Amino acid sequence: MFIQPWDTSLDDAEWQTWIAEGHDFGLLSVNGPPGQAPVTVPTHFTGGDAGHLLIHLARPNPVWKAIEHDPHVTFTVIGDYAFIPGPWRAKAGTPPAEGVPTSYYAAVQFTCRAHIIDEPEAKAALLRRQLAHFQPHGDHAPVAVGQAPYGRMLPGIRGLRLDVTDVRAKFKYDDHKPVEQRAGIADRLTERAQGLDAPTARQQRRRLDRMGPWEA
Repeated sequence: MFIQPWDTSLDDAEWQTWIAEGHDFGLLSVNGPPGQAPVTVPTHFTGGDAGHLLIHLARPNPVWKAIEHDPHVTFTVIGDYAFIPGPWRAKAGTPPAEGVPTSYYAAVQFTCRAHIIDEPEAKAALLRRQLAHFQPHGDHAPVAVGQAPYGRMLPGIRGLRLDVTDVRAKFKYDDHKPVEQRAGIADRLTERAQGLDAPTARQQRRRLDRMGPWEA
């Protein structure tokens, strides 16, 4: 993932907070055997700090063969994205049609070493941790080996612990542009109100408030 200096995360707390705000779905990418394309799997995850990520997937998933071949994987989370029309980005004093369009987005990319979890109690513990995140009110049956309904399902899944070795975070919101232009684009996004325009505008305003004018 290419990151311009003005797109980089301002500190670790920025990307950690962004993940914790509910960005818990991403894309697992694993190198396939020689001559085959990489295997990619969209999935929810828990974790997101600099330690590890937890995932579970169905046992028939083809990703397992790829991980056994090469446990070095990448997990990417993308959100708060929007297409920005060229006229919105035109330089002051130039025709709007000469503006160049772009995409705004936030992305966090984890480089990891994958460890497969097959022991039944370890898988149950992984599921309990995930349910504590996704269903914190506890409105689910106990997750225990040998106890319905989850006990009978445990053989059909495998767990993954992704030990994070590197994190790269990108917040691409035109932070190198003039303050007035960035604020204006955020207003246009709010007015357009399509797709993820609203959270994209929030990210741009947050970065603008924190960074102000771009300084190399």
